Amino acid sequence: MAPAETTKSPGGDAPGYRFSVGAADAELDDRLSGELDKVNAEATPGTAPARELTVRVLDHSGELVAGISGWTWGVAAGVGMTWVHADSQGAGLGTGLLAEFEDEARSRGCTHVFVTSFTFQAPGFYERHGYRELFRWDGVPTPDAADVHLRKDL
Repeated sequence: MAPAETTKSPGGDAPGYRFSVGAADAELDDRLSGELDKVNAEATPGTAPARELTVRVLDHSGELVAGISGWTWGVAAGVGMTWVHADSQGAGLGTGLLAEFEDEARSRGCTHVFVTSFTFQAPGFYERHGYRELFRWDGVPTPDAADVHLRKDL
């Protein structure tokens, strides 16, 4: 089913075009990713394209209890999402996930890792593992929270 959307003309100096505003759109995401991959390849000749990097932790029954996903590109790696099931927090799974992610990033030639974490998530976890805060956007996503951006040199 197509996402609900609204359509309007941009006006101004863009006759013949229209804006379409909607919700999640996998087809659009795929197209944008492909187009940006082309731009990135032209701007970084000799650098391999970005690659996804994931690590998962399964319990004895095969259920996912923790995971981390991100990317590597050139000398940089980025963590997109990290999650540990509430029942498994404090068991060292997050530390293990991060170590495995960093080891694989290092093996792919990365020299540093970036991550963002809201103040109500886990910036302290990353800081305890050698990440340093680069900057934060206060008031995101709520007035009393912040989006913290961190980096670690490998």
